[in-house]
Amino acid sequence: MRMMTKKLAAIEAGGTKFMCTIGDSSGEIFAQERIPTTTPEETIKKCVEFFHNSHEEIEAFGIASFGPIDLDKKSPTWGYITTTPKPGWQNADLVGGFKSEFDVPFGFDTDVNGAALGEYKWGAAQGLDSIIYLTIGTGVGGGLLSNGTLAHGMLHPEMGHIILPLHEADIEQEYFGSCPFHKGCLEGLVCGPAIEKRYGQPSHELDEDHKAWDLISEYVAQALHNFVCIASPQKIIVGGGVTERSAVLPLVRTKLTKSLNGYVKTNTIENMEEYVVVPGLGNQSGSKGALALAERALLEA
Repeated sequence: MRMMTKKLAAIEAGGTKFMCTIGDSSGEIFAQERIPTTTPEETIKKCVEFFHNSHEEIEAFGIASFGPIDLDKKSPTWGYITTTPKPGWQNADLVGGFKSEFDVPFGFDTDVNGAALGEYKWGAAQGLDSIIYLTIGTGVGGGLLSNGTLAHGMLHPEMGHIILPLHEADIEQEYFGSCPFHKGCLEGLVCGPAIEKRYGQPSHELDEDHKAWDLISEYVAQALHNFVCIASPQKIIVGGGVTERSAVLPLVRTKLTKSLNGYVKTNTIENMEEYVVVPGLGNQSGSKGALALAERALLEA
């Protein structure tokens, strides 16, 4: 029999799908539904219907969203998705679409900060207080939890848009990436659309020994080198469809070790297979992280 716990609603809002979840503060999931990301109006409406149809008395809401997003609670556009390249979602009032239907506390953060929080509470980062969660798929994003606190500042971390030196293979092709905002940024160089643009095939159709993986892992290792030196995380968790390919993470670990060249020397980083890891929660990191955002909102209310 399920224990009587606080009912929490959670949404992992992604560019291709919204994962709607009902669960509790232990991370247990009671109900879940995948809703395709279409227009803001249609997507939010279908999500609202899911929660209403559950007939659960929801006590708090957590939304972990693709971005960039406005996290400043003093801002008139708090809860909005802002300058996203996702067509139709620029300046979308995401939280407002749910607040008009549910009079409960709301937690709101990036999808990757949410995933970092989920891994911290229930996944591969339990017992640690400084971690990075990086996802590489249709886009690239990074969440940072430092000293037990999700990183915010002027905005929020945008790790996918750091600029990297171009690999000689891309220089020869004059390929500067797929990002509409920046030339040579991490997202534009390693995301799924970038791989397809280079090689004419979706990443999931490429063989495990395809030359793409050596190139992608080189860029990812460069990025992780920078993140290690800036944020000094105790663990780096890497998710997303691109890194599900078996060749990628072993190459990243080898190249990161070579790049650091013994300069950062701790017992943690010398065991690279336990330092750069896959999500402990599998594909539920974001959804469970959104539950944790809801729990925090309820406690702070």
